[in-house]
Amino acid sequence: MRKSHRLLAFVVALLLLGPFLSAQGLRAPATPLVAVDPYFSVWSFADRLTDEGTRHWTGKPQPISLQARIDGRVMRLAGRDPRGVPALEQVSVAVGPTTTRYELRGGGVGITLDFVTPALPHDLEWASRPVTFVRWTLRSIDGAPHQVALLLTAPAHLAVNTTDQRVVASRVKMGNAQVLRLGSQDQPVLARWGDDVRIDWGYLYVASGDPGVSSSIAAQGEAFASFARESSLPVNDDVDFPRAASVRTPALAFAIDAGAVGGTAVTRQLVLAYDDLFSIEFLNRRLRPYWRRNGADALALIRTALEEGPAIIERARQYDEELMRDLEQAGGAKYAALVALAHRQALAAQKIVADVDGAPLMFPKENFSNGCIGTVDVIYPAAPQLLLLNVNLAKATLKPVLEYASLPRWKFPFAPHDLGTYPLANGQVYGGGERTEENQMPVEESANMLILVDAVAAIEGNATFAEPYWKQLAAWADFLAQKGLDPENQLCTDDFAGHLAHNANLSVKAIVGLGAFADLSRRAGRTAESAKYLAMAKDFARRWIDMARDGDHFKLTFDRAGTWSQKYNLVWDRLLGLNLFPPEIARTEVAYYKTKLQPYGLPLDSRRTYTKLDWELWTATLAENRADFEAFVDPLYRWMNETKTRVPLTDWYDTVSGNQEGFQARSVVGGVFIKMLSDPAVAKKWQGRAAGAR
Repeated sequence: MRKSHRLLAFVVALLLLGPFLSAQGLRAPATPLVAVDPYFSVWSFADRLTDEGTRHWTGKPQPISLQARIDGRVMRLAGRDPRGVPALEQVSVAVGPTTTRYELRGGGVGITLDFVTPALPHDLEWASRPVTFVRWTLRSIDGAPHQVALLLTAPAHLAVNTTDQRVVASRVKMGNAQVLRLGSQDQPVLARWGDDVRIDWGYLYVASGDPGVSSSIAAQGEAFASFARESSLPVNDDVDFPRAASVRTPALAFAIDAGAVGGTAVTRQLVLAYDDLFSIEFLNRRLRPYWRRNGADALALIRTALEEGPAIIERARQYDEELMRDLEQAGGAKYAALVALAHRQALAAQKIVADVDGAPLMFPKENFSNGCIGTVDVIYPAAPQLLLLNVNLAKATLKPVLEYASLPRWKFPFAPHDLGTYPLANGQVYGGGERTEENQMPVEESANMLILVDAVAAIEGNATFAEPYWKQLAAWADFLAQKGLDPENQLCTDDFAGHLAHNANLSVKAIVGLGAFADLSRRAGRTAESAKYLAMAKDFARRWIDMARDGDHFKLTFDRAGTWSQKYNLVWDRLLGLNLFPPEIARTEVAYYKTKLQPYGLPLDSRRTYTKLDWELWTATLAENRADFEAFVDPLYRWMNETKTRVPLTDWYDTVSGNQEGFQARSVVGGVFIKMLSDPAVAKKWQGRAAGAR
């Protein structure tokens, strides 16, 4: 290869990488490919995309296959099948906020493979559209032209919970576009709920409007064989339906003839989409996905994706570039890489639906935790991403909880823990449900709600969102006034650690919750109420210092000397500008935490070596200088690169071994955005983007 050609190839690759360069050093525990919602969520659990088949976030196989035929020779881009077909060399992989990019090469051709899920939080239309673009950029890297064809097969695994379920498939007419769809025969809409489950209603779509594309409904193996023979697909669609997803693996197959590829880049793309028809049942009402609220159907979804594809992909690129730049400025390249990996995961663990009036509601799922929906102590850690990027999404997660708690059926003086089991948000199931206070999280959830509702008010500059729910908010503040300073034996969000009495960090949360209600009251013009709760919060903070002090740090529980814990809840005292605790508290704790760092992070407390990823970033944000912040981030970056547990980002792991303790693919990793909220100028910039969006 001549030097001029090598230089050209390098320059092209550099331009294509753009915002991903800063994330190049990261070896993700698992890599997001199709990351849309809790059901439409496909990942690579391996270093190389060809090392194993792709999987749903739960780990169950959903083997999307990609191949390239270069000058008559077939090579794999994604997946292990078909056996005997060699893999293209994978040069690199980089994860950006909306896009995962693989660089591959072989047969004299360089291939940039992008998986783009343009879930831009400031644009609710695209944030709610269940669409991922698969995009190939092809170029010759040896100076000679090469004949290239591409193949994608999307198997029936994506539309069933288990592969013994029977599926049907069909071709959809849409002008000159190629559109195929596949779904279960029985279509049990919203009939399945739980944690380790996959969707078995609605329809998977694959579509293309590009020239030189052929499509076929075919057994995956037959599509492979036909493509290997002649770069084409079976002429006639498979009509042997219905049949089980495990029988000859029904698939939607697309072949793309890219023609002769030279030094000028050639781009082709396909659309993957999933129309779930109905997404959530809330208080026994079936709700449509938000993108359907004005009557749009699957064909409208596909048409929009095909027509707006190039423009939205460019918008996603610009978004990634700007966000990565600000992330690096806020916390360094390692912090930026962590947030980039968390971005799509956090959003894909939630679903945006339309209420009966068309307003957005957003429901998180407790992935591999217990499958609950609308969990308050999941909403709390996930909130920084939403508060930064679109406060309307933060309100959309809080509103269902507030609506539920305002019903006569919720009889407790504290906030609920959850709304049900995903996707059925028909009432709390955790602990005692609506029957008993046993195993509830009364101080935890009440303070969480007050803090987050005040955070919304701080962004919007008023208490308008809070006003309809004032009775509930005031009741929760009164509950914290009685029970918050020295909490009784109870669970907190770290419920895996068991019940704990006199929890100092939970007390911090209660005190900040009272301060938040005082601030909320001030914004609502309730002067006397504000003065009352502010005085109480300040008094509690002064008493807390004496109760928690233990020499050079502060205790895990008020009654146990020689213990310690991360006081991550302190971060909201600063973010909300409450200033209840003197700065020396956080300063003292940060200095002490630095002495407790392990190879892969800071333990949650003195009892065990495990930790929570979200809380580590909140604790790091208490640091007053960049060096201290990076001292906490560096081991997290090392952990992501070295952990032997290959799953979508877990938030509960051991800081010594690096192994997962539990949980994966949860929305709580949105909490890593909290560092961005701590910079008022940066926060205002991104919050303003959402306010000005369409």
